[in-house]
Amino acid sequence: MIAYLPSGKEEEVSSPMNREELKKKREKYIVPGVKQMYAEPPHFVKGKGQYLYDETGREYLDMFAGIVTVSVGHCHPKVTQRTVEQVQTLQHTSTIFMTQPMVELAEKLAEITPGDLSKTFVTNSGTEANEAAIRFARLATGRNEVIALEHSYHGESHLASTITGNHNWRPDTMPAAGVAYAANAYCYRCPFKKTPDNCSLECAKDVERVIQTQTSGKPAVMIAEPIQGVGGAITPPDDYFKEVKSILEKYGALFIADEVQTGVGRTGKHWFGISNWGVVPDLMTMAKGLANGLPIGAVVASPKVVDGLVKQQINTFGGNPVSTATACAVLETIEEEKLMENARVVGDYLMDGLRDLQKQFPDMVGDVRGKGLMVGMELADKNKTPLTQETARIVEMAKDDGVVIGKGGLYGNTIRIKPPLTITKENVDTMLKVVRKAMEATVKVGAK
Repeated sequence: MIAYLPSGKEEEVSSPMNREELKKKREKYIVPGVKQMYAEPPHFVKGKGQYLYDETGREYLDMFAGIVTVSVGHCHPKVTQRTVEQVQTLQHTSTIFMTQPMVELAEKLAEITPGDLSKTFVTNSGTEANEAAIRFARLATGRNEVIALEHSYHGESHLASTITGNHNWRPDTMPAAGVAYAANAYCYRCPFKKTPDNCSLECAKDVERVIQTQTSGKPAVMIAEPIQGVGGAITPPDDYFKEVKSILEKYGALFIADEVQTGVGRTGKHWFGISNWGVVPDLMTMAKGLANGLPIGAVVASPKVVDGLVKQQINTFGGNPVSTATACAVLETIEEEKLMENARVVGDYLMDGLRDLQKQFPDMVGDVRGKGLMVGMELADKNKTPLTQETARIVEMAKDDGVVIGKGGLYGNTIRIKPPLTITKENVDTMLKVVRKAMEATVKVGAK
């Protein structure tokens, strides 16, 4: 097998394991709850740009980006070179020592985040970032109760899984205390049986009802994803977050925007998803695409929230020079290659293509939603019955035809399309052709 070094030179390395042998070893040695998306999974051994390659050399168009993580494409030359240089220079010191990459990243985040968000705590992951943000909010307010949204996903730790409003991602253990859940802004399946033209933002007003009936009336904070990722690209109405922020301010509660999936340019017009709604949160969390796949997370907060929190804290691996130097290179690349604009333009083209599929398959496509390259297509019949098995079949068939797409939603019936920000309209055409073929085949199976 040939491996490609950052310099462009080739190097002979050992051949990858046969996929059946690898599958058996995975089943033997990996915790069973770490499941695979595919019934017949490929063995990926290489990535380049918006493509993945299996051990046979077959190419796959990656329209899921390692679950919304590979923001500037696999093994981007500039980013990879910066990573290698840092690995060869200084790999680790911990947050108790002073290093330049962590401070440079924090300075850049202060520049690109909205409002007065300017103080950063760097972590290993989005889960840790969400944990830290809630801790900061509780300490700053002197309160404890947290409000989350139904259908949400915020991570895998005890608290993060508790504030996740989706049973598929919550372990069978006693949840953390002090968490209440508001109805989600899920227009396609409105919990209040309204339509966007007559709803009067009942979903936003539900936050106040929750504060009044499920809390002491003095919550510390609310956390929400601008567009829900695992929830199935659920995208709120235009005025939703403004109304929510107004309610939270009325009760003295803070607001955390969970930008783990929507952050660093993915939604197109702005660096961060919440800016599409014209709202400045009190704290913001991010991870995933920030370092293009290296472990990282971050909380960026307003000084008024965190300047009083002077008791010592540490994160052994958070802020490590390798991840933070890589993150700086990722942000530079997004700017230099105008990838936010690409996400907007190609994202609009993608949405138009998916809406065409909706017209062609009205008994299968219930809703198309999202912003930029944070997009979902929910499969449901005319009665809005989730087409869960059909979704799984289409995702599997697309893989067989060389295109990687994701799936999610409470019912597992939403196709998730969140590719690297580098994709082209030609890539979108390829994906649409493959998905259309899979949908046609699925319709034929259902007709038998």
